[in-house]
Amino acid sequence: MAETAIRAVKCLGLEIGGVDILSGNDGPLVLEVNSSPGIQDFARTTGVDVGAFIVAHIEARVLGA
Repeated sequence: MAETAIRAVKCLGLEIGGVDILSGNDGPLVLEVNSSPGIQDFARTTGVDVGAFIVAHIEARVLGA
């Protein structure tokens, strides 16, 4: 599913995006890709600080790290 989500985001020319996916008989199915994903519910549900990952990604791109 992660590979499918990454491909979906890249197909739209995005660096960061939220992808809604369902499991299908032939593999993952992309329902939609959001260029401005809501991360609060995801962070609250999983306990993962998604915002910190996004900031680190942006810093790496800007600073070339």
